[in-house]
Amino acid sequence: MKIIFMGTPEFAVPSLLKLIEAGHTIDAVLTQPDRPSGRKQVITQPPVKIIAREHGIAVFQPEKIKTAEAREEFERLFKAVDVGIVAAYGRILPNWMLAAPRLGCINVHSSLLPKYRGAAPINWAIACGERVTGVTIMQMDAGLDTGAVLRQRATEIGDQETAEELTPRLAELGAGLLIETLELIERGQSTPTLQNNDHATLAPMLKREDGEVKWEMTSEEIFNRLRGFTPFPGCYTFFHSQRLEIVKARVETDMQGPPGLSPGTIRHITKESLVVVCGRQTLLCITEVQPAGKRSMPVRDFLNGAKPALGDRFGQS
Repeated sequence: MKIIFMGTPEFAVPSLLKLIEAGHTIDAVLTQPDRPSGRKQVITQPPVKIIAREHGIAVFQPEKIKTAEAREEFERLFKAVDVGIVAAYGRILPNWMLAAPRLGCINVHSSLLPKYRGAAPINWAIACGERVTGVTIMQMDAGLDTGAVLRQRATEIGDQETAEELTPRLAELGAGLLIETLELIERGQSTPTLQNNDHATLAPMLKREDGEVKWEMTSEEIFNRLRGFTPFPGCYTFFHSQRLEIVKARVETDMQGPPGLSPGTIRHITKESLVVVCGRQTLLCITEVQPAGKRSMPVRDFLNGAKPALGDRFGQS
């Protein structure tokens, strides 16, 4: 097939590589503009751009696509291909772009739609305690991930697995499923299935404030958010009015919180950990933290500097 590929981060790279490997013709790649990255804000090329350039594919990086200028520049290009493939592009496509290719546009989405529609499905699936997730190949329409499902494939989420670890697994799963779906389309054997909107949930773009720990949640719920929000926005709380990132923690099952202690209260201190009371008197064992403006450190180093005591409370900014 003749394809225009739209994608930006590492998640999109396996799909692009599989398309090339399968012998499809990639007429062009659309990706986000180069952006500052890291603490030093070094201008960095999107991973998809790097791969496309390595394979001699034309790359376009429009700042905006919902403009008359973008339509004038790209509509003829889109009308010349069989299908547009989208994998974590980071832009909502205008209607003319969805309709221009002969077969429309197809999206590689990292959840089992209709659950977790939106920008951060991997993060929210883990944060919400899901045990199973997957990928969906979807025929795109004008809604937010509301198009008909072409194929789906599920995978279990590991008990300790973070979003950072799950993302590349789903990227590979989605890439393989994309190629299978295109083969079915070429043979006329693809049967789109409408989504059940009554079962839809949302996975909105993550904000920094999503990472603030709500100690009224159970320790398992907080731990799930820590896994889902790694590396961004992370999970943070406050100690003596200073921001404190929780880097590593686990659900504590070997002891119980005494009745009456408020969520966020330090219940137990060892040389290597802090045990904090959470909702329903569950306990979270914290083993690594990062105080504001400092490096990540084991709790033992934090104990030496901040000197927390039994009964102190987190979460009071």
